Amino acid sequence: MPTLLLIRHGENHFVGKRLAGRLPGVHLNDRGRQQAQIIADRLAKAPITAIYSSPLERAMETAAPLAEAKGIEIRLLPGVMEVDYGEWQNRTLKQLRRFRLWKQVQQSPSQMRFPSGESLLEVQQRAVAALEQIASQHEEKELIAVFSHGDVIRLVTAHYLLMPLDAFQRLGTDTAALTVLIFAKNGVFLPKINQSFDFEWHEAGEEKKK
Repeated sequence: MPTLLLIRHGENHFVGKRLAGRLPGVHLNDRGRQQAQIIADRLAKAPITAIYSSPLERAMETAAPLAEAKGIEIRLLPGVMEVDYGEWQNRTLKQLRRFRLWKQVQQSPSQMRFPSGESLLEVQQRAVAALEQIASQHEEKELIAVFSHGDVIRLVTAHYLLMPLDAFQRLGTDTAALTVLIFAKNGVFLPKINQSFDFEWHEAGEEKKK
């Protein structure tokens, strides 16, 4: 089974201010494009054999420099698309904090559904299913990059850490950060969670640069 590099998209003008959800036309800002290039630079030596991405622009744009550097076509993976936040989409975080459901999202997210949108359990199930399908289609030692979104990555991480869904909010997912999933015969291992890209990939036995 392969190793999956699960990477959140880079920064955009919605981050920390407004819930972008599945809105079209949400693109990386200058900082996000810089983050995308850093990802490509840091993974230049990584033996990546496939690149998958959420269909949303901000994820595709984050994957693009790495795909270009490796000469690999980006494959769309709808299963790791952003949460369908329904009526919450495009609202500011300040507005959302006034809603009754906000408290439930923070304290018992497994019990709620976004108005006219998905439940977080449904998001977790479809994202895990998409990643496990990828894992089943690739060889044991392949290295695969998958570009997705913050809540999706947190829900997947919680699943493989055997955390209850209600605790997923305790996990961090910074923009352009990496979580590693190693699929093995005896389970899935997560040696890196929400790892910044301020590192370089080194081949086995290669000394780190000073």
